[in-house]
Amino acid sequence: MTVTAGPDVLVGTWLDATVRDRPDAVAIEYGDERITYRELDATAASMARGLYARGVRRGDVVASLSENHPAPVALLFACARLGAALFPLNWRLAPAEIRVQLELVRARLLVVSPRWSSRRDDVVRAAVRDVVGPDDLLTGGPTRVTDTPDPDDPVLVIATSGSTGVPKAVALSHANCHWTNESLAAVVPIGPDDGVLQVLPQFHVGGWNVQPLLAWRRGARVVLEADFDAERALEIIDQGRVRSMMGVPTTYLLLAQSPRFASTDLGRLREVVVGGAVMPEHLAARWVERGVRVVQGYGLTEAAPNVCCLRPEEMADHAGSVGRPYPFVEVALYDPTSDSFVDGPGEGELCVRGPNVFRGYLHDPESTRAAFTGEWLRTGDVASRDAAGFYRVVGRIKEMYVSGGENVYPAEVERVLDAYPGVLDAAVVPVPDDRWGEVGVAYLVLAPGASAGVDELRAHLRRELAAYKAPREFRVVESLPRTAVGKLDRAALASRARGETR
Repeated sequence: MTVTAGPDVLVGTWLDATVRDRPDAVAIEYGDERITYRELDATAASMARGLYARGVRRGDVVASLSENHPAPVALLFACARLGAALFPLNWRLAPAEIRVQLELVRARLLVVSPRWSSRRDDVVRAAVRDVVGPDDLLTGGPTRVTDTPDPDDPVLVIATSGSTGVPKAVALSHANCHWTNESLAAVVPIGPDDGVLQVLPQFHVGGWNVQPLLAWRRGARVVLEADFDAERALEIIDQGRVRSMMGVPTTYLLLAQSPRFASTDLGRLREVVVGGAVMPEHLAARWVERGVRVVQGYGLTEAAPNVCCLRPEEMADHAGSVGRPYPFVEVALYDPTSDSFVDGPGEGELCVRGPNVFRGYLHDPESTRAAFTGEWLRTGDVASRDAAGFYRVVGRIKEMYVSGGENVYPAEVERVLDAYPGVLDAAVVPVPDDRWGEVGVAYLVLAPGASAGVDELRAHLRRELAAYKAPREFRVVESLPRTAVGKLDRAALASRARGETR
């Protein structure tokens, strides 16, 4: 696929039009603060001067340790103008983990918010030359940028979760961010009069490239929340301050479970975008019944992240699907046994190519090579494709387990369990078994007052799936372990399952 971008491909230019035409429009709502585009642009310019005065140049990485806050937003635009890249750290990490990541990206500078200033001494021993607060960058001297950033220069670095091993640093370029936002705009348009609610953390790619950056590019308003709180989010929605938002299925589950949900005025909420996993059908139905359009997305950090989407008008006929590729994105299914791509309907590893796909992990050529087959990024997800070109993610290659010689994908079993009446959340993990090699253990979160008998659950599964895919055990729990962005923490759950079956 050959695509051509205009001069606005560089992220550092994305505020220019609004600053010129509507400088007093609100760019960020943060608590009681209202930050205009003029103010955001001025802060970014001041930070760029401060970064340059501290030796930051094109190609450098600037790390940030902060809760969701306007300061990292200005810092991103400052880095973009210098040709540097912002690396937002996960504040949930232990100091030792932060040091590993700073060394991984070879950060030149670490910017720590006041909320996390107590951790400065914990990380200063890392391989980083300087540790400052956001305000320390506002006193820099004149900017003298000698190199104009290239569209292929990294502008945003996001660490993979590292839940299954050593973390990797995904380097997303200006061009990657440009094209993923262009594709998003074709499906979920954002105009200058719109408000977008951001509750995903800024150390997650969705905290930038699934609506916030597009909103700032279009001159819209972002209601930025330091943390996700269901009651607070419903209050913002009820006040009519936002027309769109993005979250993972857990985000919308917690909102729907709130006693306030039924009385909240959702009339101004045009749509909700879902990522991270497929939203269970019963949960999507609750939002649709309230008049809210649901856009189911699929992506991964290495693709910046948008790959596929199921549009609201397609959901009734393709429930459980992740839809078809976004504009400017190509998707294929790879069959490793034949070392070829699947034609027509079939199943295989989902692969992606397009201008949104990253060029590699920072300082890790070996992992970069392993991530690609030719020009195609290998996602590690197994998917099926129907005759109409709709994709359905079956599961992760690494999460697959073998029971009695048959492959079982937990995600496939979980979707069927999610559809059982009274089941709010479900997860399946494997445990060793002397006879079958591995068997599944299902953990279920039930609605208040609901019950789920083992025999009924098995019968339900066998109506939809082969018998060997049914878990051996079913355990009811109050909640499932989640990562900071709301994704299921399978490693923690698998460790728990192994401990409980000894």
